Amino acid sequence: MGTLSHAAIAPRLAALHHHRASHGLSHPSSPSLRLPTSNGVAKKSRVVFVQSKSHNQHIDFSDPDWKSKFQRDFERRFNIPHITDVFPDAVPIPSTFCLRMRTPVIEDFAGGYPSDEEWHGYINNNDRVLLKTIYYSSPTSAGAECIDPNCTWVEQWVHRAGPREKIYFKPEEVKAAIVTCGGLCPGLNDVIRQIVITLEIYGVKKIVGIPYGYRGFSDKELAEMPLSRKVVQNVHLSGGSLLGVSRGGPSVSEMVDRLEERGINMLFVLGGNGTHAGADAIHTECRKRRLRVAVVGVPKTIDNDILLMDKTFGFDTAVEEAQRAISSAYIEAHSAYHGVGIVKLMGRSSGFIAMHASLSSGQIDICLIPEVPFQMHGPHGILHHLKYLIQTKGSAVVCVAEGAGQNLLQKTNATDASGNVVFGDIGVHIQQETKKYFKEAGVPVDVKYIDPTYMIRACRANASDGILCAVLGQNAVHGAFAGYSGITVGTCNTHYVYLPIPEVISHPRLIDPNSRMWHRCLTSTGQPDFV
Repeated sequence: MGTLSHAAIAPRLAALHHHRASHGLSHPSSPSLRLPTSNGVAKKSRVVFVQSKSHNQHIDFSDPDWKSKFQRDFERRFNIPHITDVFPDAVPIPSTFCLRMRTPVIEDFAGGYPSDEEWHGYINNNDRVLLKTIYYSSPTSAGAECIDPNCTWVEQWVHRAGPREKIYFKPEEVKAAIVTCGGLCPGLNDVIRQIVITLEIYGVKKIVGIPYGYRGFSDKELAEMPLSRKVVQNVHLSGGSLLGVSRGGPSVSEMVDRLEERGINMLFVLGGNGTHAGADAIHTECRKRRLRVAVVGVPKTIDNDILLMDKTFGFDTAVEEAQRAISSAYIEAHSAYHGVGIVKLMGRSSGFIAMHASLSSGQIDICLIPEVPFQMHGPHGILHHLKYLIQTKGSAVVCVAEGAGQNLLQKTNATDASGNVVFGDIGVHIQQETKKYFKEAGVPVDVKYIDPTYMIRACRANASDGILCAVLGQNAVHGAFAGYSGITVGTCNTHYVYLPIPEVISHPRLIDPNSRMWHRCLTSTGQPDFV
């Protein structure tokens, strides 16, 4: 039996990398717009332009029609899959979702499907949201994301999320399933709750939870969990996942077999890049088998490393909870003679939590992220700067993302169940090197190391994330009933959108070291370059 992490996900992600590379598509924090250097870090002095292709033909910037070609290619890539692609004769029905209704939808729909032509709460299928809103007049502007050397403005539109006036599933024929995969993240229960509530408003009676991630599709000891508003009413008041989580799972074919056997025709998948690759594989397999199934993802990554989106749920809570650890490290360092506090936060490929937490706290002297290389020793190393801070301030606080500085550590060559490389502990490394450095220098130092990872992951969502989770859950259901599949829901420029899964999972979203936000963080910490 293959696993999602190795049998299905890795080849799928590799294929997406190859597809984007063969089409000249970009690879960094700004999808389709900027390329990083070989080590994944965009150099401040270098501007890179995207040479997109439309099918197999390069876009020639000397061609006066290149803009329209670029836009056509963009529209093709961001066209979201619909049930009518496979079932062109599928007949839509009036939506059962209308907030002017004051009585519950009856089971047999004897009076026909309720509809209110006067209610203007529906989204038109042609509504779009602008993906990029800043016009950069020069490629040398901070954080500039340019398509051509002249930074020509090109409109890029994506599909607006929300309820449609016509739906493609009869609520009484729907059996919906929800699955949560990967690690824990604040807000999981909030999303589950809103999916269930919204499904019931549409009139769905059969709603189940798949226990412990994709594993729940194959483990015969794990039974489906019946869900209803009564079951999920207060679940958002606690952290974790009502359904449980796990990494890896059975083969895609086996999971689709289970969907068929159980009569599931709506699947809502909560997870990160790997989980979404699995969801896209399930969607593709369902299409091959001509199954009328809607597969919709809700991006769950506390690291905030999903492409194209403003932010993912759990991120705001993580930044807020990280303040406790940073404050504790600051107090320990400030209260000790020559105190150094080190805080390690989540962030495998991207340092969004470390950057935002550092900027928010105002107590960090050094912020280290995976996107920006650094060295420990030498005149431009971290240890030399720590010595300067001890001499001038008497104490120092360091915030480091877990994926930072992995080139300084011995590789473990181990992977977890999702196929992710197991990282060495950069926090412990900095702690040990700091003690060793100051001991050899004959300077007494008191080093405290704090790793709040699991305390943060297990928190309940804060108010900001609670709102985000609620709307994401609702829009996931709206997208499924509208007939879309192989999509995920997120926010672009504060508006909620539907995006095709392949466009958001090809690689992690990264911090641009030349972005204004990173510059703001450096202004706050006052740290130099450590290279």
